[in-house]
Order: sequence, then C-alpha cells, then structure tokens
Amino acid sequence: MLKDYIVLQVDGISIVGQLYLPGGSKNYPLVCLCHGVPSGNPPDPNDGGYPELAGRFCAEGFGAFFFNFRGTGDSGGNFDILGWTRDLEAVVDHLCGLDVVDTSRLFLVGFSGGAATSVYVASKDERVCGLAACACPADFSLLMERDTPQGTIDRYRTIGAIRDDDFPPSLDGWFDNLRQVTPIEHVAGISPRPLLLIHGANDETVPVEHARSLYETAGKPKEIVVLEGLGHRLRQEDRAVAAVMDWLKSTARHGEPSIDRQA
Repeated sequence: MLKDYIVLQVDGISIVGQLYLPGGSKNYPLVCLCHGVPSGNPPDPNDGGYPELAGRFCAEGFGAFFFNFRGTGDSGGNFDILGWTRDLEAVVDHLCGLDVVDTSRLFLVGFSGGAATSVYVASKDERVCGLAACACPADFSLLMERDTPQGTIDRYRTIGAIRDDDFPPSLDGWFDNLRQVTPIEHVAGISPRPLLLIHGANDETVPVEHARSLYETAGKPKEIVVLEGLGHRLRQEDRAVAAVMDWLKSTARHGEPSIDRQA
C-alpha cells in the first residue's frame, strides 16, 4: 500500500489529507472518506481511526483519500459546515486531477456531519459518481436545539473545533450556514447517481427516522440499510463497513437497484 500526504489551500486554510493506493500503476476506483463533527470524546487508543479504514478499502482494490475538514485534526481554521462543503469541493477538484485513479469512479463515503456535507456536494457536483451516507442527519435541528446559539459555539470552542477568539464573525451567519447545507433539501439532487444510506437502528445521536426521511426524498437508484443493534459510530462497526464495501464493489462495476433492507 502506498501513502502520500497532501495539503490543499482552501480559503487560506490548510486542509491536510492522506492518499492511500493499493500499489501498481493501474487506475483505481477512489473512495473519499468524510469524517463527522468532533464530539470532544477522548480517542480510543485501540481505534486505528480513518487511516485504518482507508487501509481496509485499499485491501479491496480501492484508492482511498482521508482528510481533516477545517477545524479538525491537522487542518487549520474553525468548524463551519458551509466551509466544510468548500473543503470537500476542493478535495474533489484535486482528486479529479490525479492520473493514478479512475475519476469516473469517484465515491464519497461520509459519516454523520461528513455525510451531510457529502450530500450537499454530491448534489451539485456530477463528478461524484456515488455516495454512501452513514448516520446522516436529515437536518441539523438536533444540533441547533441542543443549546443556545452561544452555548453551541462555546462547546465547539471547548473541544478545539473553533480555535479563533473572533470566530464566528456572526452567530446568525454560522447557524444560517447549517440551514443552507440541510441534507433533506439536497438529497434528491444526487439522482440518477446511486445513493446508499446506512443507519444504526439504535442511533442515540441521529434517530433512524432521519434516514427514512432522506430515503423517501431521494431519487433512484437508492438503497437503505438499517443495522439492528447499532448506534451512531458506524465507522467502528464491521457490519456497517462491510455493507459500504459490498455496495461500493457492486456499484463500481454495475450500479445498484433501489432496495430497502434490514440487517
């Protein structure tokens, strides 16, 4: 497996990523992994994180790109969901310029807030040929109702996702950005490219009804997989990763029909 570190400049912010390739010289289908909104929970020392997940895709013959959105990890800037869409748009631009991957088979695989961001970008960028959205919110009402506007900003400041004292310049503007990215308003724009929705039946953060609403609104081809007994952190669940992998292998070759499956 080959690995290359990549730094992009978006809005004057460094966005840091890693490209993983199985090796050899052929053009690979490519998976771009989009992480969720930081929770502030301490990392599990036994969790290999997204690099480990990228390695699993590589082992199946896919190129894989993982990066940190602004306000997270090694990337600069402050958490802002509309800014995240610009980060992902720049990543897609970069990946489509690579000669080692098959840009006609560029997939997004997003988790939670990264899934919401992926829905928005995929609905507007036809270079994305398919999307797997895991634990995706239909809207951000739960986030906006959880605390006061200032309390929400303070919480993200405490966990290090908002780093600058003068950010955001406007509370109303920051929350309006959330509303602009509302997935339920954009998911229909992904059709006729394939969409996979994966959700844990016991998701404690984003209720499974969000996935159902997205599925009903989305165009075809579409698939929904509800995994019994699982919660929100689907990246760490083998059944969820296996479902994504199976869908990717099938879709990269043939495309998928609409199906509603319980697992």
